[in-house]
Amino acid sequence: MSDNRPNIIFIITDQQRYDTINALGYDYMDTPNLDRLANEGVVYTQCHVTAASCAPARASLFKGYYPHTTGILKNADTWRRSWIELLNDSGYHCTNVGKMHTWPFETELGFDERYVVENKDRYLEGRYYFDEWDKALRFRGLIKQQRELYRKRDDYRDRLGAFEWELPEDTHPDMFVGDMATWWINSYPKTAPLFLQIGFPGPHPPYDPIPRYADPYLKKDLPLLEVTQKELDNQPPAFKELRQHNQDIDHDSVVLELEPTEEQRHLQRAYYLANVTMIDEKVGEIIDALEQNDYLDNSIIIFTSDHGDCLTDHGHSQKWTMYDSITRIPLIVWAPQKFQGGRVVDELCQQMDLGPTILELAGVEVPHTLEAISMKESLESDDWKGRDYVFAEQIKDGILTGCEFMTMVRSQEWKLVHFLDEPHGQLFNLTEDPDEVNNLWDDEGSAKEKQNLLDVLREWRIRSGIETADWSQDWR
Repeated sequence: MSDNRPNIIFIITDQQRYDTINALGYDYMDTPNLDRLANEGVVYTQCHVTAASCAPARASLFKGYYPHTTGILKNADTWRRSWIELLNDSGYHCTNVGKMHTWPFETELGFDERYVVENKDRYLEGRYYFDEWDKALRFRGLIKQQRELYRKRDDYRDRLGAFEWELPEDTHPDMFVGDMATWWINSYPKTAPLFLQIGFPGPHPPYDPIPRYADPYLKKDLPLLEVTQKELDNQPPAFKELRQHNQDIDHDSVVLELEPTEEQRHLQRAYYLANVTMIDEKVGEIIDALEQNDYLDNSIIIFTSDHGDCLTDHGHSQKWTMYDSITRIPLIVWAPQKFQGGRVVDELCQQMDLGPTILELAGVEVPHTLEAISMKESLESDDWKGRDYVFAEQIKDGILTGCEFMTMVRSQEWKLVHFLDEPHGQLFNLTEDPDEVNNLWDDEGSAKEKQNLLDVLREWRIRSGIETADWSQDWR
């Protein structure tokens, strides 16, 4: 296999909503470098993750199977293997800089080398794991901003996880990861073909941008979805319990205020968006480094995130729900020298479909048992049909305590959220109610659509079990 196969630069942020890139139609954002990727690349407007929390979504992405197939259903479930091994075996040099959220954190996963930077605020699993960022702060004589320090603030419970970064700018974890990525590109002898995964820890909370990035957003009128008592009353019991749980217990330095003020919500949103702009700046520097080191002309850049964040929309904190603000994420594929740019793909796809797509782009045979399907045709043609339905899953964990298992099925027009062994659920007409505030689960006029999606859900799980029966558990 020749060495002229494309370099693949895979940039993944953590907890970034779809509505955070200017070029995707959100003019309150300042994201010039992501705008360039979007304007010159292929944008997917309906890409959905397969899980409502970090590790299950990431394991699914890097294995090509749904969470119920991988068995990785919550954070700290062990996963050590991925299709990156296939790239490595075929001759790719595989490097990871930043977050992957494997467990254990430093498992090889198919990489030749890893420079691991994990969650900004580790308090449960990984509390005493010291990553590259921890080590760098230690040798700078600095103490990391984290939950134990934020808790000492008088306004801790009122900030919704939004705090100012007070250490030197270059020690912010997203600055650190971006700088480490450019350092690696500039320092490591040019190697091809290259698979470089760059994982930014942000904008996952704490929402802690450098103040000069936040100031412009604090002055903007930012869109905040209205939360009504009617919507809250019609949410399933598991979500009502989730709201109370996130009010009682802080996660990632975030305490959910059940009735936040407009000012509280605006501050949180401004800080979150400012973190995206910080990452955007680093993405620009990474692109410049790739160009200066003669990688760019033969590179495919893929930009995405592992899931979104409610940011108090729907009355919820962070993830663990199945609203589009969680499951729908940005996806951009940039390679103008290979694929016609400025294109928008509106068909449904699962984020894990990137796995076989990357393998095909790299000239590597795709395992026949994958539940993920290649999107390569969508990069080359306007005739790609996408998926009829997308799915997402979430098991009961230490945060989503009010249900045993939650599953989402979504078409272009309808979404259903099913709770195992419960009579409750959610059903949304996405055409008439794109914001997902009117739950039609008990609406007699929507009974036909509800039953159809329940039937789809049943057939999907049965088919999944049959089609993945030959998949080796060695890939766990």
